[in-house]
Amino acid sequence: MAEPVSVAAEYLAGSRARAARTVLGQVVLPGEELLLPEQEDAEGPGGAGERPLSLNAGARSRVRVVCGPGLRRCGDRLLVTKCGRLRHKEPGSGSGGGVYWVDSQQKRYVPVKGDHVIGIVTAKSGDIFKVDVGGSEPASLSYLSFEGATKRNRPNVQVGDLIYGQFVVANKDMEPEMVCIDSCGRANGMGVIGQDGLLFKVTLGLIRKLLAPDCEIIQEVGKLYPLEIVFGMNGRIWVKAKTIQQTLILANILEACEHMTSDQRKQIFSRLAES
Repeated sequence: MAEPVSVAAEYLAGSRARAARTVLGQVVLPGEELLLPEQEDAEGPGGAGERPLSLNAGARSRVRVVCGPGLRRCGDRLLVTKCGRLRHKEPGSGSGGGVYWVDSQQKRYVPVKGDHVIGIVTAKSGDIFKVDVGGSEPASLSYLSFEGATKRNRPNVQVGDLIYGQFVVANKDMEPEMVCIDSCGRANGMGVIGQDGLLFKVTLGLIRKLLAPDCEIIQEVGKLYPLEIVFGMNGRIWVKAKTIQQTLILANILEACEHMTSDQRKQIFSRLAES
């Protein structure tokens, strides 16, 4: 076990910082330093080059770069903190920059600000609900974080209820905080999930796969039975169909589709459609 660790250490010690554009989709290791394209205007032809990302750029910087999971800010540098594949998403304006993150497989969910998750209410402490989200510690949820909630009109939330919400505070130094409203104060589908249905857990990689815009699995599943389904970025899925049998079939399909090929899925869906 010591030999692979020493090899990785020698690689990181002897390697130089690599340009992020050249390693997109490739595996990066913790401790690596990434170089991003020059954010400021070039002084002339060939003036723009590769340099460490300056996160404290002055007024001349016109490009915004967001560091996602697996990347950490350390002064004016960008460091890799998790082993995985480097990903990048261009901004909608097309002005450069965008979001960089490391796509990795991990068993325990780490809360990220803005993530929509499914939690289980475990306790009520005064005006705060404690919600289990599968992380290292429970998240807090105020009773005022529901649509239309006031001091007189409190939401009907009991211990054991399922909550679908999003994180507004999530960092390593503070307790995670959830809300069930968007920036406009609307529920927008968040809140207490119905009593019926089935909650089960899958891998974090499968959740990201199912939520991808080009995922065909959800479209194929929706053609089998009428259903209600909720995805949580913490690896939890809640599904409800007309009958218990249909609900169990859908849950088994979603759990097994992670390791299936496209042809295997088509065969299973065709058999279920015939039956």
